[in-house]
Amino acid sequence: MTWQDLAWLARGSRIRLAIAVFVLLATAVLAASHFREPAPPLHIVLASGLEDGLLHQYAQRYKEILARHGVQVEERITVGPGENLKLLEDPHSGVDVGFVQGGLATFPQDNDIEMLASLYYVAMWIIYRDTETPTYISDLRGRRIAVGVKGSGAFVLSETLFKLNHVTSDNTTIVSLGNSAALIALKAGEVDAAVFVDGAEAKTVWFALNEPNLKLFSFGHADAYARLLPYIVKLTLPPGVINLARNIPEKEVALIATKEMLAARNDLHPALIGLLIDAAKEIHGGQALLRKSGEFPGTARVDLPVSSHADEHSRFGSPFLYKYLPFWVAALVERAFIIVLPIAAVVFPVVHFLPQFLRWRWRSRIYRWYRELALLEREVATHRGELPSERWLRDLDRIERSVARINTPAGYASEAYTLRQHIDFVRDAVMARANSVPTENYVGNTGDAVDRRLAD
Repeated sequence: MTWQDLAWLARGSRIRLAIAVFVLLATAVLAASHFREPAPPLHIVLASGLEDGLLHQYAQRYKEILARHGVQVEERITVGPGENLKLLEDPHSGVDVGFVQGGLATFPQDNDIEMLASLYYVAMWIIYRDTETPTYISDLRGRRIAVGVKGSGAFVLSETLFKLNHVTSDNTTIVSLGNSAALIALKAGEVDAAVFVDGAEAKTVWFALNEPNLKLFSFGHADAYARLLPYIVKLTLPPGVINLARNIPEKEVALIATKEMLAARNDLHPALIGLLIDAAKEIHGGQALLRKSGEFPGTARVDLPVSSHADEHSRFGSPFLYKYLPFWVAALVERAFIIVLPIAAVVFPVVHFLPQFLRWRWRSRIYRWYRELALLEREVATHRGELPSERWLRDLDRIERSVARINTPAGYASEAYTLRQHIDFVRDAVMARANSVPTENYVGNTGDAVDRRLAD
């Protein structure tokens, strides 16, 4: 059976077959279109932080790395993680990705926001003037404290910890100032202490730690905060780690910290998530003052739900295509596979089984008459009494005309010819019965042949 045998099908049969194949292919295409991901965008908006902060510096690094892969990153300058989270919560803000700090999210309102990776520790640095040394946050009551601008990580974390220690605007002067402004005010004596929530590499933090007349607060209740607030961890600064020559700090300092995260809405394209994770490894994977090499980026939950795509990418790395092809080419090939594979799953079985189906169809059209001929042959052989010879002959003529109308492919011409021979055998048997000639020879030859065909 070959594909040329399709030409022997009746026009209506060919149309019905074509419609069936078309429906199968259309179903495969629609299924692939339903489940496939759209093409990854080549432009995203990243909400960062203040221009004098560490987040702005990191945003520039992400912008540079993703540009290598043809993805343009537009930075949105903000006041910090608090504003970034609000922008991510708003689907109309235009922001796709943002730096978010542990302790800001509220549930279930933020369930549509996912953490792609934790990036580094952001410690709560409380820098105070070299006067009376405080041991606990409650010792700051009655002083003038700069806590960062509203929407910044420093402002939100300060608000949480001050509330636990009953430090309020009723008993303390709380001033909202950005990082640089807070350091200037602290050095000028306009405030007694300033709160910075940032990485150790932040310029403002580094300058404050090395300022001779300023001291770093050591948290007396560091272990308690880590127990009370699940997003808080305790860190320890050994003596001299800031500046060995000047022995800064002079003694061990207990710090509390949370983690800076890269967050996005849960509809961010998986291919972009992979790019961002790889960029995070390049930027944050090394050793620093507050982290060990390889500790970040991480996918252990801080407070936001963790993206399943980010977790999978962190554990198994980039898919095969993205390792060896440019980003946009890999994305194109991946989408093509998603469409082609379901179609191939339909086409290959059709190519394989259609000839077998046609073979069965042709043989069934011939063997249909074998069955009727076998019944007639048995009736001729076993009939007793008056013989309905004319009816038998009419039936044989009808079968013969029907067989003659079958357009038989070349591969089945011999079977059709044999069927016509068997019709002649039965006709001879009918004539022999009609002329009172013994029919055993006819019946035996014809019956065996018919039975053998039917057995096939």
